[in-house]
Amino acid sequence: MQAAFDRRPDLAPVGARAAAAAVVESALEHVGAGLHRPAPGEWGLPVECGGWPLHVGLALRGGLLRAQAEVCGPGQLDGQWLLHRNRRDLLLVRYATSSAGAVWVHGELPQPALSPATVDELLGRLVDAATAARQMVGA
Repeated sequence: MQAAFDRRPDLAPVGARAAAAAVVESALEHVGAGLHRPAPGEWGLPVECGGWPLHVGLALRGGLLRAQAEVCGPGQLDGQWLLHRNRRDLLLVRYATSSAGAVWVHGELPQPALSPATVDELLGRLVDAATAARQMVGA
């Protein structure tokens, strides 16, 4: 199902997509040399998190700004802990696992809700969730 979502054509009009991209660029202007732009409407940035880099990917797709990052490899975190955190502690972001068992953190914002402050909040919550998970790995 997720793969089908990713292949859907962008639902936002071209002007709205350009405006959303400008908001994201504005929110990320402080990142500096670590920021890369693999394609229009996509960004990647490394963030120090729990002792090793967290590689955060951002993309405008389907009328959403999607953010994701791999937190840790397979078998390093208990699934019950992830479910409990998803239900009780997280806002805007959530944990998920890949088919191989790696733990990822994901979040989305609808394009009409984008502002530098909301992008910053999404990224902050994503990094906070990744940090908490990596701390559990090290515990």
